[in-house]
Amino acid sequence: MNHKIYAFDFDGVICDSAVETGTAGWLVARKLWSDMPETMPPALMPQFRTVRPVMETGYEATLIMRLLFEGMPADMLMEAFHHQIEALLIRDALNVDELKEVFGATRDEWIAEDFSSWIAMNPLFDGIADKLKQIDTDNSFIITTKQERFVDHILSANAIQFPLDRIYGLDRNLSKQQILTDLSLEHPEAEILFIEDRLPTLINVITDDRLDRVKLFLADWGYNTAEDRDSAASIKRIRIISLADMPSL
Repeated sequence: MNHKIYAFDFDGVICDSAVETGTAGWLVARKLWSDMPETMPPALMPQFRTVRPVMETGYEATLIMRLLFEGMPADMLMEAFHHQIEALLIRDALNVDELKEVFGATRDEWIAEDFSSWIAMNPLFDGIADKLKQIDTDNSFIITTKQERFVDHILSANAIQFPLDRIYGLDRNLSKQQILTDLSLEHPEAEILFIEDRLPTLINVITDDRLDRVKLFLADWGYNTAEDRDSAASIKRIRIISLADMPSL
Protein backbone atom coordinates (compact mmCIF):
# COMPACT_ATOMS: atom_id res chain seq x y z
CA MET A 1 0.00 0.00 0.00
CA ASN A 2 1.52 3.32 -1.06
CA HIS A 3 -0.73 5.84 0.67
CA LYS A 4 -3.93 6.34 2.63
CA ILE A 5 -7.28 7.36 1.20
CA TYR A 6 -9.63 8.84 3.81
CA ALA A 7 -13.37 8.41 3.31
CA PHE A 8 -15.29 10.37 5.95
CA ASP A 9 -18.97 10.32 6.72
CA PHE A 10 -20.15 13.86 7.48
CA ASP A 11 -23.04 14.07 9.97
CA GLY A 12 -21.90 12.42 13.18
CA VAL A 13 -18.23 12.24 12.14
CA ILE A 14 -17.25 15.72 10.97
CA CYS A 15 -20.29 17.79 11.95
CA ASP A 16 -22.58 17.68 14.99
CA SER A 17 -25.68 18.59 12.99
CA ALA A 18 -28.38 17.05 15.20
CA VAL A 19 -29.89 20.35 16.40
CA GLU A 20 -29.91 21.83 12.90
CA THR A 21 -31.36 18.66 11.37
CA GLY A 22 -34.09 18.46 13.99
CA THR A 23 -34.90 22.15 13.56
CA ALA A 24 -35.06 21.80 9.77
CA GLY A 25 -37.30 18.77 10.23
CA TRP A 26 -39.62 20.85 12.42
CA LEU A 27 -39.73 23.68 9.85
CA VAL A 28 -40.68 21.24 7.08
CA ALA A 29 -43.27 19.55 9.30
CA ARG A 30 -44.95 22.93 9.85
CA LYS A 31 -45.39 23.19 6.07
CA LEU A 32 -46.99 19.75 5.86
CA TRP A 33 -49.26 19.65 8.92
CA SER A 34 -51.36 22.67 9.85
CA ASP A 35 -51.57 21.74 13.54
CA MET A 36 -47.81 22.08 14.10
CA PRO A 37 -47.12 25.17 16.24
CA GLU A 38 -44.54 27.76 15.25
CA THR A 39 -42.37 27.06 18.29
CA MET A 40 -41.01 23.57 18.89
CA PRO A 41 -41.93 22.17 22.33
CA PRO A 42 -38.71 22.16 24.44
CA ALA A 43 -38.89 18.42 25.12
CA LEU A 44 -38.76 17.44 21.46
CA MET A 45 -35.13 18.24 20.65
CA PRO A 46 -33.70 15.96 23.38
CA GLN A 47 -36.04 13.24 22.12
CA PHE A 48 -34.86 13.84 18.56
CA ARG A 49 -31.25 13.43 19.67
CA THR A 50 -32.22 10.10 21.21
CA VAL A 51 -33.74 8.90 17.94
CA ARG A 52 -31.00 10.41 15.70
CA PRO A 53 -28.79 7.25 15.65
CA VAL A 54 -31.43 5.33 13.66
CA MET A 55 -32.02 8.13 11.16
CA GLU A 56 -30.20 7.65 7.85
CA THR A 57 -31.23 10.54 5.58
CA GLY A 58 -32.11 14.14 6.46
CA TYR A 59 -35.69 14.17 5.22
CA GLU A 60 -36.55 11.54 7.84
CA ALA A 61 -36.13 14.27 10.47
CA THR A 62 -39.46 15.70 9.34
CA LEU A 63 -41.21 12.38 9.97
CA ILE A 64 -39.44 11.87 13.29
CA MET A 65 -40.52 15.29 14.48
CA ARG A 66 -44.10 14.63 13.46
CA LEU A 67 -44.24 11.30 15.27
CA LEU A 68 -42.65 12.78 18.41
CA PHE A 69 -45.11 15.69 18.27
CA GLU A 70 -47.99 13.21 18.04
CA GLY A 71 -46.74 11.69 21.28
CA MET A 72 -44.84 8.60 20.18
CA PRO A 73 -42.15 7.81 22.77
CA ALA A 74 -38.59 8.01 21.45
CA ASP A 75 -37.76 4.44 22.50
CA MET A 76 -40.81 3.08 20.68
CA LEU A 77 -39.84 4.95 17.54
CA MET A 78 -36.29 3.60 17.72
CA GLU A 79 -37.42 0.02 18.19
CA ALA A 80 -39.53 -0.01 15.02
CA PHE A 81 -38.15 2.96 13.14
CA HIS A 82 -38.63 1.88 9.54
CA HIS A 83 -42.10 0.49 10.25
CA GLN A 84 -43.24 3.71 11.95
CA ILE A 85 -41.78 5.90 9.19
CA GLU A 86 -43.41 3.84 6.45
CA ALA A 87 -46.74 3.85 8.29
CA LEU A 88 -46.68 7.67 8.49
CA LEU A 89 -45.79 7.99 4.80
CA ILE A 90 -48.75 5.78 3.87
CA ARG A 91 -51.19 7.33 6.36
CA ASP A 92 -50.61 10.87 5.15
CA ALA A 93 -49.91 10.04 1.48
CA LEU A 94 -46.40 11.50 1.52
CA ASN A 95 -43.86 11.05 -1.28
CA VAL A 96 -40.21 10.52 -0.33
CA ASP A 97 -38.77 12.35 -3.34
CA GLU A 98 -41.01 15.33 -2.65
CA LEU A 99 -40.02 15.27 1.03
CA LYS A 100 -36.34 15.35 0.08
CA GLU A 101 -36.96 18.30 -2.23
CA VAL A 102 -38.91 20.27 0.39
CA PHE A 103 -36.33 19.47 3.05
CA GLY A 104 -33.50 20.79 0.87
CA ALA A 105 -35.49 23.85 -0.20
CA THR A 106 -36.32 24.66 3.43
CA ARG A 107 -32.64 24.53 4.34
CA ASP A 108 -31.86 26.80 1.38
CA GLU A 109 -34.45 29.31 2.64
CA TRP A 110 -32.98 29.20 6.14
CA ILE A 111 -29.45 29.72 4.81
CA ALA A 112 -30.55 32.64 2.63
CA GLU A 113 -32.43 34.32 5.47
CA ASP A 114 -30.09 33.69 8.41
CA PHE A 115 -26.83 32.00 7.45
CA SER A 116 -25.14 32.72 10.78
CA SER A 117 -27.80 30.93 12.84
CA TRP A 118 -27.74 27.96 10.46
CA ILE A 119 -23.97 27.64 10.70
CA ALA A 120 -24.09 28.01 14.49
CA MET A 121 -26.29 24.91 14.63
CA ASN A 122 -23.74 22.92 12.58
CA PRO A 123 -20.57 22.93 14.71
CA LEU A 124 -17.68 20.66 13.81
CA PHE A 125 -16.60 18.12 16.40
CA ASP A 126 -13.47 19.06 18.37
CA GLY A 127 -10.26 18.48 16.42
CA ILE A 128 -11.95 17.50 13.17
CA ALA A 129 -11.09 20.76 11.41
CA ASP A 130 -7.41 20.26 12.29
CA LYS A 131 -7.48 16.73 10.85
CA LEU A 132 -9.10 17.86 7.61
CA LYS A 133 -6.55 20.65 7.23
CA GLN A 134 -3.70 18.25 8.02
CA ILE A 135 -4.41 15.68 5.31
CA ASP A 136 -4.09 16.13 1.57
CA THR A 137 -7.51 16.72 0.01
CA ASP A 138 -6.32 14.77 -3.03
CA ASN A 139 -6.45 11.71 -0.76
CA SER A 140 -9.70 12.57 1.03
CA PHE A 141 -13.38 12.12 0.28
CA ILE A 142 -16.63 12.80 2.11
CA ILE A 143 -19.36 10.18 1.67
CA THR A 144 -22.68 11.35 3.06
CA THR A 145 -26.44 11.21 2.67
CA LYS A 146 -26.50 15.01 3.04
CA GLN A 147 -26.93 17.19 -0.04
CA GLU A 148 -23.50 18.30 -1.22
CA ARG A 149 -24.11 22.04 -1.18
CA PHE A 150 -24.82 22.00 2.55
CA VAL A 151 -21.58 20.15 3.28
CA ASP A 152 -19.72 22.71 1.19
CA HIS A 153 -21.37 25.62 3.07
CA ILE A 154 -20.37 24.22 6.46
CA LEU A 155 -16.77 23.41 5.53
CA SER A 156 -16.26 26.79 3.85
CA ALA A 157 -17.62 28.59 6.92
CA ASN A 158 -14.95 26.77 8.95
CA ALA A 159 -12.16 27.83 6.55
CA ILE A 160 -11.77 24.30 5.18
CA GLN A 161 -11.17 24.23 1.44
CA PHE A 162 -12.51 20.84 0.37
CA PRO A 163 -13.04 20.21 -3.37
CA LEU A 164 -16.74 19.86 -4.19
CA ASP A 165 -16.02 16.99 -6.58
CA ARG A 166 -14.72 14.98 -3.61
CA ILE A 167 -17.97 15.32 -1.70
CA TYR A 168 -20.25 12.41 -2.56
CA GLY A 169 -23.67 13.33 -1.27
CA LEU A 170 -27.37 12.69 -1.72
CA ASP A 171 -27.33 14.40 -5.12
CA ARG A 172 -25.31 11.55 -6.67
CA ASN A 173 -27.88 8.91 -5.73
CA LEU A 174 -25.21 6.28 -5.02
CA SER A 175 -24.91 3.93 -2.05
CA LYS A 176 -21.90 4.28 0.21
CA GLN A 177 -20.84 0.77 -0.79
CA GLN A 178 -20.84 1.74 -4.46
CA ILE A 179 -18.84 4.90 -3.80
CA LEU A 180 -16.26 2.92 -1.79
CA THR A 181 -16.11 0.33 -4.57
CA ASP A 182 -15.44 3.04 -7.13
CA LEU A 183 -12.71 4.52 -4.93
CA SER A 184 -11.13 1.08 -4.54
CA LEU A 185 -11.01 0.64 -8.31
CA GLU A 186 -9.63 4.13 -8.85
CA HIS A 187 -6.94 3.71 -6.16
CA PRO A 188 -5.97 0.01 -6.26
CA GLU A 189 -2.70 0.52 -4.37
CA ALA A 190 -4.10 2.72 -1.63
CA GLU A 191 -5.13 1.87 1.92
CA ILE A 192 -8.74 3.06 2.22
CA LEU A 193 -9.95 4.17 5.66
CA PHE A 194 -13.72 4.58 6.05
CA ILE A 195 -14.74 6.57 9.15
CA GLU A 196 -18.48 6.26 9.87
CA ASP A 197 -20.74 6.62 12.91
CA ARG A 198 -23.56 4.26 11.87
CA LEU A 199 -22.96 0.59 12.61
CA PRO A 200 -25.51 -0.64 9.99
CA THR A 201 -23.55 1.21 7.29
CA LEU A 202 -20.31 -0.51 8.32
CA ILE A 203 -22.04 -3.88 8.37
CA ASN A 204 -23.28 -3.24 4.82
CA VAL A 205 -19.65 -2.74 3.81
CA ILE A 206 -18.58 -5.96 5.54
CA THR A 207 -21.22 -7.96 3.64
CA ASP A 208 -20.02 -6.57 0.29
CA ASP A 209 -17.24 -8.82 -1.06
CA ARG A 210 -15.91 -5.98 -3.23
CA LEU A 211 -14.87 -4.07 -0.12
CA ASP A 212 -12.82 -6.64 1.78
CA ARG A 213 -9.72 -4.45 1.92
CA VAL A 214 -11.42 -1.29 3.18
CA LYS A 215 -10.49 -0.53 6.79
CA LEU A 216 -13.53 0.30 8.92
CA PHE A 217 -13.76 2.69 11.87
CA LEU A 218 -16.77 3.43 14.07
CA ALA A 219 -16.71 6.99 15.45
CA ASP A 220 -17.81 6.67 19.07
CA TRP A 221 -18.59 10.42 19.28
CA GLY A 222 -21.22 10.20 16.55
CA TYR A 223 -24.84 9.13 16.30
CA ASN A 224 -24.67 5.61 17.65
CA THR A 225 -25.83 3.88 20.81
CA ALA A 226 -24.07 1.93 23.55
CA GLU A 227 -25.60 -1.20 22.04
CA ASP A 228 -24.09 -0.31 18.66
CA ARG A 229 -20.65 0.10 20.21
CA ASP A 230 -20.96 -3.18 22.13
CA SER A 231 -21.88 -4.97 18.92
CA ALA A 232 -19.05 -3.32 16.98
CA ALA A 233 -16.55 -4.41 19.62
CA SER A 234 -17.26 -8.04 18.72
CA ILE A 235 -16.66 -7.53 14.97
CA LYS A 236 -13.01 -7.97 14.03
CA ARG A 237 -13.06 -5.71 10.99
CA ILE A 238 -14.37 -2.70 12.90
CA ARG A 239 -12.14 -0.54 15.08
CA ILE A 240 -13.94 1.78 17.47
CA ILE A 241 -12.21 5.16 17.65
CA SER A 242 -12.58 8.32 19.70
CA LEU A 243 -11.82 11.92 18.76
CA ALA A 244 -8.48 11.54 20.51
CA ASP A 245 -7.51 8.90 17.92
CA MET A 246 -8.09 11.16 14.93
CA PRO A 247 -4.69 12.92 14.75
CA SER A 248 -2.86 9.57 14.43
CA LEU A 249 -5.33 7.91 12.06
